[in-house]
Amino acid sequence: MSVDMTLDKPWSAIKATLPDSANEVTGQAGEGPVRMAYLISRYPAISHTFILREVRQLRELGFEICTASVNPPDRAEADMTPDEREEAAQTYFLKRDGVFGALKAHLWGLKRPGAYWRGLKAGLGFGGWNLKGVLFGLFYFTEALMLARWMAGQQVSHLHVHFATAAANIALILKQMLPVTLSLTIHGPDEFYDVPGQKLMEKIAAADFLVCIGRFARSQLMKLSPASAWDKFDICPLGVDVANYNPEATDARQPVASEMQRPFTVLCVGRLTPAKGQHLLIEACAKLRDWGHAFRLVLVGTGPDEASLRSLSHALELDDMVQFTGAQNQDEVRAWYRRSDVFALPSFAEGIPVVLMEAMASGVPCLTTRITGIPELIRDGIDGMLVTPSDVQELADSLALLKDDRELRREMGESGRQRVAQCYNLPDNVTRLAGIFRARLRSLEC
Repeated sequence: MSVDMTLDKPWSAIKATLPDSANEVTGQAGEGPVRMAYLISRYPAISHTFILREVRQLRELGFEICTASVNPPDRAEADMTPDEREEAAQTYFLKRDGVFGALKAHLWGLKRPGAYWRGLKAGLGFGGWNLKGVLFGLFYFTEALMLARWMAGQQVSHLHVHFATAAANIALILKQMLPVTLSLTIHGPDEFYDVPGQKLMEKIAAADFLVCIGRFARSQLMKLSPASAWDKFDICPLGVDVANYNPEATDARQPVASEMQRPFTVLCVGRLTPAKGQHLLIEACAKLRDWGHAFRLVLVGTGPDEASLRSLSHALELDDMVQFTGAQNQDEVRAWYRRSDVFALPSFAEGIPVVLMEAMASGVPCLTTRITGIPELIRDGIDGMLVTPSDVQELADSLALLKDDRELRREMGESGRQRVAQCYNLPDNVTRLAGIFRARLRSLEC
């Protein structure tokens, strides 16, 4: 049973075509509460805001979601939004629980010797049979024990994990210790680059079902799995709440006179990492400058590439045109969307980026790369522009075209907002996810 819904139709249209029995599966009126746990590598976190939104929307639909995080939040409480502070206050942090939390978990586990030794065996075999691997395995095993003890205290027996990476390692050990059920949301592409190292095959086998954020993600799981396992893979896109984004304030919808008040603004939001391709964006902007275009490039985010990006900007004599803002909370990011003319994300590797959905919902035309799941979100030439990854010339040419063609920006901005409202609106897609959870968990009980 796979709850695979047509992504190019809004939820209301899909639901109207389903038989009554299928509508019951989606978790509408009359369903009892579902109690489950979410495990996140770091929560709240700027890069995981979409998970916070998902959790809170599921709670609005009547789900009881208990949240656990391996690491503490990525910011001080004073720098969080009210929603983030509320989530942090009710989240269990494994590493923050410290040595005493680990000792209590081991004592708890030793009272269940069968589960304890199964978990220890799984943990020790996880990192490889060398000193470093054994230590990592012991750490993962200890975190799995801590999670198991916490889940028992919360009286939850289903665990959901976003990304089949580090946090899912803990879940994989936990699943071999105790009779819990497990689901994963698969984003890609990181999980697909090192299948043995991520133990992706083992995680696919251990999970009771997997939620893929798009068809590209599902195709990669299908490539790795026997056809008999494909029924475990559901598709449910991520999304943004379109009502929270206001396109009316973007420059593309303002009088031409507004361009006299500030330069043409290109925005890029995301971690400053090699995968995002920001070095190429700076190089493309240097070409714009050489062609006589006035502009401002705003890079929102932090990361390991910040020093080299600043160095490149300086070497290309763009210091006055490139602005580094550092990390920004969601309110600040929304303000940048309203002050921008184009959103650019020349990535080399992505799932389906939520920042593109946010920019589109804000009415900002998007320029990004033709890779992985992005073409599922943006139809080239309609909802935005897609370029060849690593092609600086094509990126620069596209930026110049968008700068010079106000009407094209307006049309793509409007189409992009409609696309997100139709297919990637958060309330609709969380309702789909709720239906998947209810249907899958009901089938597991049978």
